[in-house]
Amino acid sequence: MWTIISIELFKIFRKPRTYIAFAAVTIIVGLIQLGFLVDGETYLQFGMQALSESFEVDGKVLNGYLMAYLILQTLLIHVPLLIALVAGDMVSGEANMGTLRLLLTKPVSRTELMAGKFIASCIYTILLLIWMAIWALGVSLLIFGADDMIIMKSEVVTQVVRNDVLWRYVAAFGFASLAMVTVAALAFLLSVFAENSIGPIITCMSIVIVFTILNTLNLPFFNTIKPFLFTSHMLGWKGFFDVRLNEAHEQIVGSIENPAAILRSASILALHTLIFFGAAVYFFRRKDVLS
Repeated sequence: MWTIISIELFKIFRKPRTYIAFAAVTIIVGLIQLGFLVDGETYLQFGMQALSESFEVDGKVLNGYLMAYLILQTLLIHVPLLIALVAGDMVSGEANMGTLRLLLTKPVSRTELMAGKFIASCIYTILLLIWMAIWALGVSLLIFGADDMIIMKSEVVTQVVRNDVLWRYVAAFGFASLAMVTVAALAFLLSVFAENSIGPIITCMSIVIVFTILNTLNLPFFNTIKPFLFTSHMLGWKGFFDVRLNEAHEQIVGSIENPAAILRSASILALHTLIFFGAAVYFFRRKDVLS
């Protein structure tokens, strides 16, 4: 199996399109960091004007932890496109080049071949998230430093002490990796039915966009189906930054306000991944390969 995975990884990283994602993450994160480095203090003062009238805010609000949160919130909406560029090409790309039929002449079962290709897609996805973590969190901490993390939401303001933040980011990136692997599994499934990679990539992104729009429609019918859409759970990483309070309304260090919701979202994402991959294997084993 490792031989198949190694070959598939070699195929992935020899293609120029693979590095588009890494370059895009680097450029976008760099531009966001530059923008906040120049005008970030003014932006935060305007956003926290109402809060400053009621409370005295000490410490450095604009720090690396807050920057990483803002970057994650911005980028993870668009990363599925970068994931689909590779995962949607895993099978359809072979068909387009005319090498898929040749692959099946090797002494490897179709299930093993699909498993190797999918694992290679997952490794690429995780490497992209690690690259994002290095730039979004590591570089932001070098530029802006570390301090308590203040998250301003529509109704509440959450403050997480600096010594209680890093592990939350490790967990958040782990959850984000699971969410992106789900997208990779969907693109991988779609690639089984196509003879070129354009179709699976566009279809995957269309599904993600449509499901995301449905999540924003607050209508009774759509509210009943939202819990079953994987896009409804892709932002579950934010739950790691919700801290539980004790009876004196003091933060409980190391706590999560609603761990059950995070676990439920992770389970639904994992289930979708298994269904997408299982369906890909099922249809590929029955596929009449002519190319």
